[in-house]
Amino acid sequence: MARLVLPERCGLTPLRARSRGGGAIALPPPPHLAAAPRRPVSAAIHRDWALRVSAPARLASVFEEDKSSSHWGDREEATGSAPAEEFNPGAPPPFGLAEIRAAIPKHCWVKDPWRSMGYVLRDVLVVLGLAAAAARVDSWLVWPLYWAAQGTMFWALFVLGHDCGHGSFSSNQKLNSVVGHILHSSILVPYNGWRISHRTHHQNHGHVEKDESWHPLPQRLYNSLDNMTKKLRFSLPFPMLAFPVYLFVRTPGKTGSHFDPSSDVFLPNEKKDVLTSTASWLAMIGLLAGLTFAMGPLKMLKLYAIPYAIFVMWLDFVTYLHHHGHQDKLPWYRGKEWSYLRGGLTTLDRDYGLINKIHHDIGTHVIHHLFPQIPHYHLVEATEAAKPVLGKYYKEPEKSAPLPFHLLGVLSRSMKSDHYVSDTGDIVYYQSDTETNNSD
Repeated sequence: MARLVLPERCGLTPLRARSRGGGAIALPPPPHLAAAPRRPVSAAIHRDWALRVSAPARLASVFEEDKSSSHWGDREEATGSAPAEEFNPGAPPPFGLAEIRAAIPKHCWVKDPWRSMGYVLRDVLVVLGLAAAAARVDSWLVWPLYWAAQGTMFWALFVLGHDCGHGSFSSNQKLNSVVGHILHSSILVPYNGWRISHRTHHQNHGHVEKDESWHPLPQRLYNSLDNMTKKLRFSLPFPMLAFPVYLFVRTPGKTGSHFDPSSDVFLPNEKKDVLTSTASWLAMIGLLAGLTFAMGPLKMLKLYAIPYAIFVMWLDFVTYLHHHGHQDKLPWYRGKEWSYLRGGLTTLDRDYGLINKIHHDIGTHVIHHLFPQIPHYHLVEATEAAKPVLGKYYKEPEKSAPLPFHLLGVLSRSMKSDHYVSDTGDIVYYQSDTETNNSD
């Protein structure tokens, strides 16, 4: 990719044109336009955007630092034009959902129940095979490998149940419900309770107050938390064990439970669904209790409890990184600035190496959030087709090694910096205690 003479830390990008082969080539501006003032694109789209956004200070400070440098004039002279404008992820996109939808091949929308059931059969056989092999060998050299593998397979089962909840598993709602209940109950997830709250998440993704999972805390709420709650929420590994707690009490600032049909996350006509999934969950608890009595607590701890803990870590790890940890700050919205499209574009794709196919490409998340009815086995193709429309609003994921250890660093950095958002502003960005203390 061609670059200007300017350093990358300025956040500036060269003018580009498309070659016939589809690549980007750098072009100098026409001489008669080199000195012409340019109106910011974001201002043309939304004139009062700058008055209502709580933008991160980092971008402005770096820009001012470079501009004050003694070499700033030399840089402008070397390029023959004023610096190019930095991309603003909070500006309304110049495309709509219809344009993205039109770019995705029609076959990507087709749900194949036989193919979906094939993935279920594959995963269930692997889970049973791993458990049988580990129980037969019963060696402390094998158990850690079993825990990692089986916990990952529990996570794969969750993703298939997740597809049932979205209706992307098949067009038959009874099949979706039966398979979803079996898969989710087997790993202690109340299928309907979670399905409905997850629907709320998708319908309000990127909205500060209305989003359901891993949404930001307003500063006033963050400041009201005691030190222990802050530590549990922002200090690893505690946030990676949050899912069971979330099922029972949701998150700070929200009330209710995924097992309580009167919770405000459910509609009155969904009471029966919530009771059904709670009964299924209790049946699994009873089965596990019986197996513990028959096999002994230690054997069940090794066969089920520890893999379940690994599954919970996978779930929290992956879902958190869908919405946090990008190298540039991503916007969250309030009020009239929020839209389904703009909220969906704040989600992130992640590359998990060999794990991609094991957990059914759930890391291919942007298109999934915009169009959750697309089956998981078409997400990669649909994403590639949509990229030309999305342009810079699509954040290309960092390529992973066979195992995604690089994402541990991303998670750690995000936990240290993504603490809360401003109490005011319709477009806001994550801040941390460190930034607040420095500004004081």
